[in-house]
Amino acid sequence: MAAVSDPPLGTDPVHRPEVSPIERERWPDVYRAPRGRLRARVAALLIAHAVRNLPVRIVSATGTVLGAGDGESPTMHLRNEADFFRRLGARGLIGFGESYQAGDWDTDELPALLTVLAAHMADLIPAPLRNLRAVCRIRRPHEERNTRRGARSNIARHYDLSDELFALFLDATMTYSSALFAEDESRRPIAGDGLLTVAQNRKIDRLLDAAGVGPGSRVLEIGTGWGSLAVRAAARGAQVRTVTLSANQRAYTEHLAAEAGLSSKVTPQLLDYRDVEGSYDAVLSVEMIEAIGREQWPGYFAALGRLLAPGGRIGLQSITMPHARMSASAATQTWITKYIFPGGLIPSARAIEENAGRAGLRVVDDMAFGPHYAETLRLWHERLTRYARHLGDLGFDPTFERTWRLYLLYSQAGFASGYLDVHQYTLERALP
Repeated sequence: MAAVSDPPLGTDPVHRPEVSPIERERWPDVYRAPRGRLRARVAALLIAHAVRNLPVRIVSATGTVLGAGDGESPTMHLRNEADFFRRLGARGLIGFGESYQAGDWDTDELPALLTVLAAHMADLIPAPLRNLRAVCRIRRPHEERNTRRGARSNIARHYDLSDELFALFLDATMTYSSALFAEDESRRPIAGDGLLTVAQNRKIDRLLDAAGVGPGSRVLEIGTGWGSLAVRAAARGAQVRTVTLSANQRAYTEHLAAEAGLSSKVTPQLLDYRDVEGSYDAVLSVEMIEAIGREQWPGYFAALGRLLAPGGRIGLQSITMPHARMSASAATQTWITKYIFPGGLIPSARAIEENAGRAGLRVVDDMAFGPHYAETLRLWHERLTRYARHLGDLGFDPTFERTWRLYLLYSQAGFASGYLDVHQYTLERALP
């Protein structure tokens, strides 16, 4: 159906999740909708304009239908129009996420709905109004800057939540980055839950191969994760030093290396990469650059170059986003930085190449495999849904579950739409 020009603002919340007083206090911006009826009205008009030609349907509690979708299109059901539009008017995409956390809207087709929106991200705001985004943006909190103290706090807020939480949805390798699946004749990833561990090891092995890791290699890993890469490199005969800011991950990796009988070859340390010294044949970093913030990228690449031995190679895996969007969001708080990855910023491919070049490094190989990340995230979400009943036992409330469901599916949509990508880069010192 065609979008109406002036959608009403409903006032009666219906079918919203039951929330305890404690839960409301844990999520203050989620359960305290901002005031501002004028902003809400403007947001309602902008939404009507944004979806007028999109294959989606937004159905209000009063029966109003927005969007150009039909009965087969992903449908978003507004449960509380007033709060939904107030949040959107006051906090933009942050408010959109918070309205889902609060239960102001829901859908049975969240991946499909988010994929459509991600594919049209650049067009959702009318062109004449795009220059106003800088005026309306919410700046990142000062305390989330990636100073040494800030970086440790930012990492702890995500990676030290609970090893048991991550074990609910990751595979047996506890690898928290994109897998690399086998592909069919059309080069589409062949993905399934039973194939995830093999695909994660395939990803690790490709990076190790590209960096030339073998018997006797001196290897530095920046960003340990839960140790799968370090232990796999050590099993090849390499001597591995791996550094992290997560106390949980350091302890887990130490235990994993001991179980594999490789404690003498794996040295996990709770250490900032800026404080690492030494010379290494291979320097590896998997999806860590996204966590350090734009202002630290020059120093990060300088460290990679400084730590690389003559003739050595760097294996870098990174998520990427369009350069213009990266630049626009660099100083802006987003829903992801507020609730999932404080202090983070996804770089663009251009930013990686430029920062590497300034540090005297050059890209000698680049493999992009974004569709594989969409499948990885789909499988993680399926596993989290399957084992969600255990979240309460780990101390996580229903709002946390909705938050992480949105995070995983929002990310999946980014890769499925092509808005996000992921690359494995191999770098060397630039030729004189």
